[in-house]
Amino acid sequence: MTERPSPPPAQDDDDYGMSLPALVVLRISIVFIELFTRLFDVLLLLRHPRLLPPYLRLWLHEVRVSPYRLKRSFETTRVLQASGQIFKELMYGEMPVHTGVWLFRKAGLGPGSRLVDLGAGRGRTLIAARWLGAEARGIELMQHHVDLARASVEKAGAQLIVGDATRADLQDATHVFTNWTALTPQTRARLVERFRTCRPGTRIITVTRPVEAPGFTIVSQHRLLFTWGPEHVWIQEVSEPRR
Repeated sequence: MTERPSPPPAQDDDDYGMSLPALVVLRISIVFIELFTRLFDVLLLLRHPRLLPPYLRLWLHEVRVSPYRLKRSFETTRVLQASGQIFKELMYGEMPVHTGVWLFRKAGLGPGSRLVDLGAGRGRTLIAARWLGAEARGIELMQHHVDLARASVEKAGAQLIVGDATRADLQDATHVFTNWTALTPQTRARLVERFRTCRPGTRIITVTRPVEAPGFTIVSQHRLLFTWGPEHVWIQEVSEPRR
């Protein structure tokens, strides 16, 4: 069988279009948001104490090795070329646990449900799903993130594996979450094709913009707090049979 060729990476661009003062203001606001969200996460996790140690270990790894400063290594370049993505698509941001618990509850996640997080980073979203008693699996492109977080995520009863989100197996998912804020239109289009393999009734949860394609019914829209600030989130449902 001939292996499908990987799509060529889109043109990269290092200019994020922000002035130095704007970047300074952004960084200061992110520090305050981080302190606020961490406090609320810990208070929430005290209600499920077994999830607190894995969460704190993930936090410690983040302090030691920041996920926000990914280096342009040979391995990073190789992975991007294989997936057809660009460096800016690896911009890191997370959904706090307390945000995830509220959002996933609105989406109907709970015991008997199975969440797949596409682009899971270091797995904080998976802990939110476990808080609600759901099964949780994260797919992350970067081996570096998985190596640092896998053991802690497994302690929480979830799974974090290396993989290309645009090729992930979603047939057993009841809920799919993806933070595609920084993704290019080309990558988002490939993810939408992957969403079409889901069973009818599967809930698709996306950040910043909805799935703008036939076959996906909007259930609700919300504006919630993420590590970079307030952001729009859509809950949609697969309404057409999978292909």
